[in-house]
Amino acid sequence: QVQLVESGGGLVQPGGSLRLSCAASGSRFSTYTMNWYRQTPGKRRELVAGITRGSRTNYADSVKGRFTISRDNAKNTLYLQMNSLKPEDTAVYYCNAATSTYDYWGQGTQVTVSS
Repeated sequence: QVQLVESGGGLVQPGGSLRLSCAASGSRFSTYTMNWYRQTPGKRRELVAGITRGSRTNYADSVKGRFTISRDNAKNTLYLQMNSLKPEDTAVYYCNAATSTYDYWGQGTQVTVSS
């Protein structure tokens, strides 16, 4: 069982920045591929960024050059640094742990980009 708790969401103006954090329980965090997803009402959840156990990263085209995913295995924490935010980045952001047997999800954190 892995528990994931996101934090760091909020209201920000266009062009601003936010950093999301995801704290994970357990002792096997460093072995998981970790991902950030986002979802808006009426749409499917979409992958924003992922990072493997070897710290290889991948990004959705819509966030490349603006978002950076990282992990601190010593702190069991996943991060998403979001810069140059746009109104279309408004969504609930979810942390995901992809283990060998199951996908775990956090409860989500709301990010709203608006002037």
